[in-house]
Amino acid sequence: MLITISGPAGSGKSTAAKALADRLGYDHVSGGDIFRDLADERGMTPLELNKQAETEEGIDRDLDRRLREIAAERDDLVLESRLAGWMAGEHADFRVWLDAPLSVRAERIAEREGKSSEVAREETKERSESEARRYSDYYGIDIHDLSIYDLVLNTSRLDPDGVVAAIATVVEAYNPAGDEGKTPVTVDYEF
Repeated sequence: MLITISGPAGSGKSTAAKALADRLGYDHVSGGDIFRDLADERGMTPLELNKQAETEEGIDRDLDRRLREIAAERDDLVLESRLAGWMAGEHADFRVWLDAPLSVRAERIAEREGKSSEVAREETKERSESEARRYSDYYGIDIHDLSIYDLVLNTSRLDPDGVVAAIATVVEAYNPAGDEGKTPVTVDYEF
């Protein structure tokens, strides 16, 4: 089974994806890790690379192409990124969207990255707006359209174990036969 976990920065995607992969005995691939590596390689912060990606669409397209290739080639995988649900296309068996209010996400990011909540909030807001514009411009994706997801979960009142337990419960109860008549997500992207 290929499970995608998507959501904005600070929603708990990485933590949940790693723990869910461990629980299910699956591999885990993180688009965020790939993006942060790209930023490090260029001597930039993720926010700086996001800004550069607004004028250099090859940055996003390279990352997204890698995610699509991974999705097409692997099973027993938890694939995690903001667009994993979209990029995995017809290969995804189960799509999860995690979210939390901006204030909660900014606190998490501030703690993780050792910065003030105010700075984290502003950077997170800017980054989200930048990404939403690019997703719309490049692929015609409205990141706020959650209709492709099998599970949408607000993580603000759950600890990481609770998030994983909730996802695992739904995944384990998932009946793919119930997808009959459901139109699969197919998107034709130009990379």
